[in-house]
Amino acid sequence: MAPMAPRPPKKAKISTKSSDTKDVSSLPTESKPSLKSKGKQKADNSPIPSTFKIVAGSYEKLLYGLEGHVTYEDEKLEYHIKPIFIFPAHVSCIKAVAASPNGGKWLATGSADEIVKVWDLRRKKEIGGLMHHEGSITHLSFPSRSHLLSASEDGTLCLFRARDWAVLRALRGHKGRVNSVAVHPSSKVALSVGKDRTLRMWDLMRGRGVASTKWAKGEIVRWSVSGKLLVVQSGSTLDIYDTDMTLLHTIAHPSRLHDVKFCKRVDSDDEIFWLAEHPPKIIGAMVGHSNRVKAVQTLSIALPSPTHKSTTIACTVSSDGKIHDSEEFQELQPVAIYDSKGTRLTCVTVADGDVMENATIGKRKRKDGEESDEEEEEGWQGLQVADEEEEENGNEEDSDGSD
Repeated sequence: MAPMAPRPPKKAKISTKSSDTKDVSSLPTESKPSLKSKGKQKADNSPIPSTFKIVAGSYEKLLYGLEGHVTYEDEKLEYHIKPIFIFPAHVSCIKAVAASPNGGKWLATGSADEIVKVWDLRRKKEIGGLMHHEGSITHLSFPSRSHLLSASEDGTLCLFRARDWAVLRALRGHKGRVNSVAVHPSSKVALSVGKDRTLRMWDLMRGRGVASTKWAKGEIVRWSVSGKLLVVQSGSTLDIYDTDMTLLHTIAHPSRLHDVKFCKRVDSDDEIFWLAEHPPKIIGAMVGHSNRVKAVQTLSIALPSPTHKSTTIACTVSSDGKIHDSEEFQELQPVAIYDSKGTRLTCVTVADGDVMENATIGKRKRKDGEESDEEEEEGWQGLQVADEEEEENGNEEDSDGSD
């Protein structure tokens, strides 16, 4: 009997639906999630780091820290990553991790133990724990170097000030777990999707909910780099919308998706959705993991090359315990791998390292020790806030997020 021909790999199906619009007709006019007037994206004047740090959390409560750099020898770029710390950071599995952007020093980790821990990445020390949620932490992000945004299974989002780690706002509105949060590139508004099957818009400047709409199911929401598009993921489906909530494209993947990420191309102003063009088309695939890929993050770095001044690296973590570091091009084979020897990795963030001289975008350059003495002297002050104090400030901090 002749051998059977190998089965061709499954491909994602992409459909364009430029005329379809998400139904928000039941909402009052002021509550419809249209974001055209919410501000322009901030100009990126950040310096490009020449080194980087990768931090990943795991089901086994371990926090992994890696340091990476690129060398140029014999007209060839070589990527190197090495571990700088591995330790149990929480008493339960780590579910979220985030690093402050643009050379910031803060690292935040969130766990099923309901605690957000803050770390100083430069000094490699724990600063303290933020105990403001009553459920597992589901999301962490730094909208800026000076603010941290968290979300939880208790249905709330909290906005912290990094100077003293005080809670500026506790945003309420979701009835149940907050699945995902995405801050607009302008840092003025954020979107969230929850287990209650709603998509909510939050005004971060005023600290209140401004709109909501029923959603069939949303597990992840992400803004594009330009802030002109957003994507909502559910199961194996990705829906791409513009800021008027007009459905532009639907991508049906053959298997369940766990993360989504937009990033800019190195050689143009176009964006990559790791599946994106107009209409979307697959331009590459990051391969090498033997189990489900749990998370992906990207970072622009400077290169020590006379021909290529910068690139975008993508870092992925998987339940197979491996951290892959890839350069952005069509054949997305990993350029560096770290094997955690079977640890089930759950989340990842990539932070700036050192900055090359003249390796900047725009005019501003960051120097070592740029942050104020006030920030350097921060310790446990403001980190452990009693429930009584939180209740006293509740009227000032809270928003009901009503439609």
